[in-house]
Amino acid sequence: MNEQSWLECIRGCGVKHAIDEVIYQCEQCGGLLDVEHDVDALKQRSAIEWKELFEQRAAVRSGPYASGVWAKKEWVCSQLPLEDIVTFYEGNTPLLNVPTLGKQIGLSDLWVKLCGNSHTGSFKDLGMTVLVSVVNHMIKLGSPIRAVACASTGDTSAALAAYAAAAGIPAIILLPHDKVSPEQLIQPLANGAKVLSLNTDFDGCMRVVQELTQDPSIYLANSMNSLRMEGQKTVGIEIVQQFGWQVPDWIILPAGNLGNVSALGKGLLLMFELGLIDHLPRIACAQAQNANPFYLAYKNGFKQYQPVVAQKSTASAIQIGAPVSYERAVKVMQRFDGVVEQVSEEDLANICALADRSGLYCCPQTGVALSAAQKLAVQSVIKPHERVVVISTANGLKFSQMKTAYHGYRLKDIQVKYGNAPIEIEASMEEVFRNL
Repeated sequence: MNEQSWLECIRGCGVKHAIDEVIYQCEQCGGLLDVEHDVDALKQRSAIEWKELFEQRAAVRSGPYASGVWAKKEWVCSQLPLEDIVTFYEGNTPLLNVPTLGKQIGLSDLWVKLCGNSHTGSFKDLGMTVLVSVVNHMIKLGSPIRAVACASTGDTSAALAAYAAAAGIPAIILLPHDKVSPEQLIQPLANGAKVLSLNTDFDGCMRVVQELTQDPSIYLANSMNSLRMEGQKTVGIEIVQQFGWQVPDWIILPAGNLGNVSALGKGLLLMFELGLIDHLPRIACAQAQNANPFYLAYKNGFKQYQPVVAQKSTASAIQIGAPVSYERAVKVMQRFDGVVEQVSEEDLANICALADRSGLYCCPQTGVALSAAQKLAVQSVIKPHERVVVISTANGLKFSQMKTAYHGYRLKDIQVKYGNAPIEIEASMEEVFRNL
C-alpha cells in the first residue's frame, strides 16, 4: 500500500510503519500505534465538498459505500481496493430522540445512538470491517497470516467471527469462562470460530492473546490494533452528520478497554481539522463502579494510573480492570474537556428498566452511560437544556437473561424499582378482568 495513511507511535517518537505491517506497538518505546492520514491531501477537498460527498453516499444502498464506515473511505483507509472490503453495511445506525426518558432524568434534549442496530449487534462491527478488510488484502498479497485472534467479553468475538467467516479467514476467540452471556457466546460458535474458554477474566485473556499474536501468522484483532480505531471513529462523524452537521453539547459512552472513546475523539478531531465543524463536543466516559480504573485515574487528574481487579458487573462488556487504550483515552479526555463518572450495579439495572419503558431495550453498558448522564445532570455538570447523545453500544437482546432476572426480582443485592413480572392466573375472562 502507498503512504496515504500509515501507523505512527502515539507517544510522538516519529516511528512510522505501513498499515499492512504486522505490528501493534512502537519498537522503540512500547507505545501503541495509531493510523495517521495525509491531512494535507485531504484538505484538497473543501469542507463543503466533503459534506456533499458524504451526503451523496448516505443515499447509496449497495456496494461498499452503503456502509457507514466505507462511506468515509478516504478518512479511514483510502488506499484499500474496493474489491477487498468485507462489509455487512455496518454503521448508518439510528440516532433516536428520547424525550420521555430525557425528562425523567433531567435532560430536555436527550438522544441515543443505537450502535447495537448492526449486523452482530454492537458497535464493534464498525472497527472489525476495517481490520478484516485490511487482513483480507494482506493475505491476497501473500502475507502468511493464517488466523485472526482476539480476547473478548463478547461483542468483539461476535464481530470478528462474522467478518472473518465472510472473508474465509480462520478466527480464534479467547473468552473468560462463565463471564459472557449465552447470547454472546453462541455468536462466534455459530460463525465457526475456534472458541477457547479460559479460566480467567478478560484481562487474563488479553495477556494470553498478546502472547499468542507474537507469532506473526496470527493477527491481533483487539482494539490495541489501530485499524479498529479507524472504523469506530466514524460513529462521531455520523452523529454530527445526522444532526445536519451540528455538534451536540455532550457525547456520553460506556468505557471499558477505552478503545471506543479513543476512536470517537479521533474522528471528531479529524472533522475539526478539516473544517467540517468549528468546535468540539464535551465527552463523558461512564464506568461501572465494579470496574473503574479510568474513573479512579480521572479523580486524581490522570496523574496516577493503577489497573484494578475488575469485580463482577452486569455490564460485562466493560468489566475490564486494565484497559489497553488508557494512554489514547487520556489524550482524548484532555482535548475534549472530558469527565468520567462511575455508577453502581443497582443504578445501571434500574435505569435500563426505566429506559425500556420508553420503548428502548438497553444493554447494561448503555445503562451505565444513561445512569452517568443522570448523575452529571443532578450535579449540574450537564445543563438541562444541553443536547446530549448517549452511545448505546450493543443490542439489549444479547443481555436478555439479565433483564429476565431483573423483572423476576432475582438480581442479587439489587432493589428493583421497575420490575414487571408476569401474573399467572386461571384461564377465564373474569380472572383477566380482575387483573387489569
